[in-house]
Amino acid sequence: MSISDTYKTVEKSFEGEIFKDRGSKFIGYVFPITDEDQVKTLIEDLKSKHHKARHWCYAWKVGVESVQYRANDDGEPNNSAGQPIYGQILSFDVTNVLIVVVRYYGGTKLGVGGLINAYRTGAKLALEAASIVNKTIDVHYILTFEYEHMDKVMRIIKEKNLEIVNQKMEMNCVFEVSVRKKFSKATKTAFENLRCLTIK
Repeated sequence: MSISDTYKTVEKSFEGEIFKDRGSKFIGYVFPITDEDQVKTLIEDLKSKHHKARHWCYAWKVGVESVQYRANDDGEPNNSAGQPIYGQILSFDVTNVLIVVVRYYGGTKLGVGGLINAYRTGAKLALEAASIVNKTIDVHYILTFEYEHMDKVMRIIKEKNLEIVNQKMEMNCVFEVSVRKKFSKATKTAFENLRCLTIK
């Protein structure tokens, strides 16, 4: 079984085209996020930017192996806004994103079916405007070793094409290295075989 160690996300925020239905305007936004704490600030910013709008409905999803998500209708009828937005996150197969669809009310009620379509379309247009990137899931190891073994350690780092995220050189050397998940087992074994370092 091959380990899936890539995921799709966005690296910067994007605004979608405006979707209009019977006078109401829907504008979708995509933001990259890494945790739920960022959601509130981003929505507050949009509320001050679109202070005349009526609704700021949203959905977000964070994580790859253990996923957290939430959908919010912000006063629209149950499941008519947040869920359709979340549906687009699933359909584009992205994570670590927040999508907010801002609604300016046009005076005519759209009904639940109309709302579902409008919020889904708003989210879809935002994701179509975004540039979606593939990222890898990386595993980090901490290596602790004596200076005299630096050559051996560096040889494996070069061979395996590892990234040194952090290094401390004091009484001994402490390296934090990052490796793609699917190569992590083999990398760990290579370091363990050295026997001159500790890895965790």
